Amino acid sequence: MGDMLWAPPADVRERSRIGAYLRWLREHRGLDFGDYDALWRWSTTDLDGFWRSIWDHFEVIAHTPPTATLTQRVMPGARWFPGATLNYAENVLRMPGRGDDDPMVISHGQTRPPVTLTAGELREQVRRVSAGLRRLGVTTGDRVAAYAPNIGETYVLLLATASLGAIFSSCAPEFGTRSVTDRWQQIEPTVLVAVDGYRYGDKPVDRRAEVAAIRAALPSLRHTVSIGYLDPAGPAPDGALSWAELAAPVDEPLTFTPVPFDHPLYVLYSSGTTGLPKPIVHGHGGILLEHLKMLALHHDLGPADRFFWFTTTGWMMWNFLVSGPAVGASIVLFDGNPGHPDLGGLWRMAAETGTTYFGTSAPYLLACRKAGLVPHDVADLSAVRGVGSTGAPLPAEGFRWVYETVGDRLQLQSLSGGTDVCTGFVGGVPLLPVYAGEIACRALGAKVEARSADGTPVIGELGELVITEPMPSMPVGFWNDTDGTRYAEAYFDVYPGVWRHGDWITINERGGCVITGRSDATLNRGGVRLGTAEFYSVVEGLDEVLDSVVVHLEDDEGGAGELLLFVVLADGLELDDPMRTKICRELRTALSPRHVPDEIHQVRSVPRTLSAKKLEVPVKKILTGTPVDQAAAKGALANPESLTAFAALAQRRPPHPTPA
Repeated sequence: MGDMLWAPPADVRERSRIGAYLRWLREHRGLDFGDYDALWRWSTTDLDGFWRSIWDHFEVIAHTPPTATLTQRVMPGARWFPGATLNYAENVLRMPGRGDDDPMVISHGQTRPPVTLTAGELREQVRRVSAGLRRLGVTTGDRVAAYAPNIGETYVLLLATASLGAIFSSCAPEFGTRSVTDRWQQIEPTVLVAVDGYRYGDKPVDRRAEVAAIRAALPSLRHTVSIGYLDPAGPAPDGALSWAELAAPVDEPLTFTPVPFDHPLYVLYSSGTTGLPKPIVHGHGGILLEHLKMLALHHDLGPADRFFWFTTTGWMMWNFLVSGPAVGASIVLFDGNPGHPDLGGLWRMAAETGTTYFGTSAPYLLACRKAGLVPHDVADLSAVRGVGSTGAPLPAEGFRWVYETVGDRLQLQSLSGGTDVCTGFVGGVPLLPVYAGEIACRALGAKVEARSADGTPVIGELGELVITEPMPSMPVGFWNDTDGTRYAEAYFDVYPGVWRHGDWITINERGGCVITGRSDATLNRGGVRLGTAEFYSVVEGLDEVLDSVVVHLEDDEGGAGELLLFVVLADGLELDDPMRTKICRELRTALSPRHVPDEIHQVRSVPRTLSAKKLEVPVKKILTGTPVDQAAAKGALANPESLTAFAALAQRRPPHPTPA
């Protein structure tokens, strides 16, 4: 694949947390592994041995011990750690290796000055809010909903809710009323905690009308709590408590309700671009074990670290980030516009906060590259030893840009996973080198395979990403899916007993992985399956192209169908024949003649979800005649107005695609 850009230091086993884990396995289990591949193979075959070692190595606090590690090794239906009772919040708030005065939550944003919570202050805030929720009648199994950004209060609320055995759910305040109610009408929360608004860059955004509409649409609500975020001096809405009242001083100890391993912790949602968002229920134990494994052994995070990921509370990366204190790492929270006042803002914040692990999305890194930004020229990034990228595949040129402009000693980890498991299936690890354009490995305990069209595993060939062994952080289920039908249909309808994730992946001989886009958005030209990621890498590499989306309209007669490309051009540019020729030439040269589109159209924007994922499938549906309202749930889009251009084109085109 690409060039090697980073190699582990010779003493990596002495200095890394995975090295300490390998020594522990030798000492306590009599197991010795010569390399990462051997360790991974053991972790995905001896599931009992591996996951019990994670439990024991990280000294999980349990109230009653498990009677077994795994019963019923099947999917769906695997049962992990039966008999065990524990509490996620108790394990996170242990904050191993940290003292009461250590800063643990460092919050920056564009709405108010920075706020830091020490370990002692975090526990105290959780103690008070837990008691406040109890006063409101919240008990085990109740749902608490947060319409709030990535700030300390939202994190405290999650931990306080979990401490009671209640169930948490968050929506970022940029979500519109319909998106929020589509999610929360399904789970019927009893308490809503909401901000009055926020500032995005220098623009104030008032959300009081949305909060009123959400309250009106949720008859299950018994109480509303208002956080005066945009206007701290403003009054709480009628009938609502203030955050200060919820978090009032109390004379009660901080306690943790012991719950079963698979007791619901929080509900996350699929993007909901078509139909109602799937309410994905995650459990206390599965999330705890998965995040301990991933944060410590893969990201190498511990008490010396400050861990940042650019995310909102509407994306699973927030849930992943805020488990950081469970491995002793401080977390850095950011709320606001990452491009304000310029793209260097987040890098300067990283320097100011002493961030050691900087996580973000591939589109953000590529935007910085396209803008000609050199982060180490705008900020002192000497403390950064890890950079994480997710949300979309990061092409080779993105890898090279990081090593050229951020730092040449850090480890860049591209990872891919999903809301469905609240983690990455594939990612990086301190033991393995970094190659341009390549995800380093399959994660421990994640039996990832590529499957060909006939269902056989393949190496070195494009295939469907599947998981062939259960993982503890697979969903407990979907909310209100009592017989498991929706859950089974979502992941197990294509390969019975095997999780089909919906991505195209190539796994090479050394275990490295390349994700090439969603398998439901595949371009299939002349019998050759093409991923969309490499396509975008070429098109958006052109200075004139700001964004793009490509769809393949198949031909019912078995012909090549039509490949349609839509581009957003830089200000003032119009798509003309010379520009079309240039785009086609680049695609033909960099990829293949099969990648040359039949038509190229200029649009003002590409439809994206609120977490910035491109929406090829709704575009394809609209172009093949599906009405806009049926093709996509507009409330789940960051820019629903973008769909009108595709609807207008569909009206002008012949009703059926013709062979190219």
